[in-house]
Amino acid sequence: MKTHLCFILLAASISAAPHMSNIAELLTLLEQIYNSVTEDTQNLRIETPLHTDNASCVNKIFEGTELLKNNLDMKKFGAFFQKFERMKQSLTPRLGKEEECDTERKPPQKFIEKLTTFIRKLSKNPRAQSY
Repeated sequence: MKTHLCFILLAASISAAPHMSNIAELLTLLEQIYNSVTEDTQNLRIETPLHTDNASCVNKIFEGTELLKNNLDMKKFGAFFQKFERMKQSLTPRLGKEEECDTERKPPQKFIEKLTTFIRKLSKNPRAQSY
């Protein structure tokens, strides 16, 4: 019985490893993006949700990430945006109903901070899928 439990725990940790690796990689790339924001990019304002607990606010995160991606300074971070797109596709079917979402137009670094929090929150969600 004890051996059986050990195998179950080992299998669970192995299946979780790719998910955690992807999250860690996303967060590392996001930190690099945050550090590379230039003065030119600072003039950009992105609709940033005050919270990310409903479908409308999560969609605002997706829209803001797309705006960031289309900025000329972000072309070198294609790997982040590809990984984020895969994560987005895995999340989209699980989004709840649309509700009102309060947002503020903020500079990229503030948006990236919210995006980092969103990704960290996902990493703690046991229902989060591997992407």
